[in-house]
Amino acid sequence: MTLLAIGAPQIILILCLFLTPLIALIDILRNEFTGNNKLVWILVIFFFNFLGVILYFLIGRKQRIK
Repeated sequence: MTLLAIGAPQIILILCLFLTPLIALIDILRNEFTGNNKLVWILVIFFFNFLGVILYFLIGRKQRIK
């Protein structure tokens, strides 16, 4: 039964895997993008989850309309 025990490292991992895509999606939905970039970034985050979030924060945030 010790295999099912959840500790601090597992909780941190779960939060990172679920909260970072949620934060990225909220950021995408609250800002304007040119053309279909908003839809493209939403699909990237859904299909590539954590890698998509990293790509969005590195590349996508620069594509927002200020």
